Amino acid sequence: MSYLTPKELVAKAHDAAFTRSNAGIRKTIVLSFLAGAYIAQGGLLAVTIGGGMPGVAAENPGLQKFMMGAVFPLGLILCVIAGADLFTGNTAYFIPPVVSGRMPLKALLQNWSIVYVGNFIGSLFVAYVLAYKSDMFAKAPWIDSLNSIAHVKTSAGFLTVFVKGIGANWLVALAVWAAFAAQDVTGKILAIWFPVMAFVAMGFEHSVANMFFLPTAIFYGAEITWIQFLVDNLIPATLGNIVGGSLLTGGLYWYVYERK
Repeated sequence: MSYLTPKELVAKAHDAAFTRSNAGIRKTIVLSFLAGAYIAQGGLLAVTIGGGMPGVAAENPGLQKFMMGAVFPLGLILCVIAGADLFTGNTAYFIPPVVSGRMPLKALLQNWSIVYVGNFIGSLFVAYVLAYKSDMFAKAPWIDSLNSIAHVKTSAGFLTVFVKGIGANWLVALAVWAAFAAQDVTGKILAIWFPVMAFVAMGFEHSVANMFFLPTAIFYGAEITWIQFLVDNLIPATLGNIVGGSLLTGGLYWYVYERK
């Protein structure tokens, strides 16, 4: 068989969780830094392409959203194929072994904490060094696009961002889950591309992506503060991502295929 069955994917999630848990703190920090940087580079490409299409955005906003979504999957493709430790994917991986009693809850909390911070550092690195210090978005229409992204993401309200966070990581977790099924690089890319393209085009909230988008906007002088970024967006997006990955992906598939 050229792909794994849904039941076999739960076993792969166990393997992925134990591999990440046993990697050691130093390696986990490096891998999580890379994941944050890779997702940020996907965001960098998405703003470069989508933010440079103001005419299309005005006349055909659906097409502009699709174009942003079409290129953003670069980040997750690099995470899965090159290898990196992404918080949103780990919210799904760690649930089956923890709820089945094969892994202590402490291991999950330790990994999620380290990886979240590492992802943040990697995203900030790309936001400041590659996006800001390069002056890539210093002129219109890109600066206007960044300001618009910052305004939309910090003015939606806690519940709205939380719900959008559920939608985003339900799709992202399914993307990495489905990528387990593919036995070749082409299959993994296709498994990742469709769900990630969809969540971006639909405007859902991915915490690690927002660790790039909003700090970049702040560096360029957007009228939002770091507190607004954290309280109005990052916290509710993160909580929603945890629900989407741990409950709707890892939890439900564990219930269907492993619960005795």
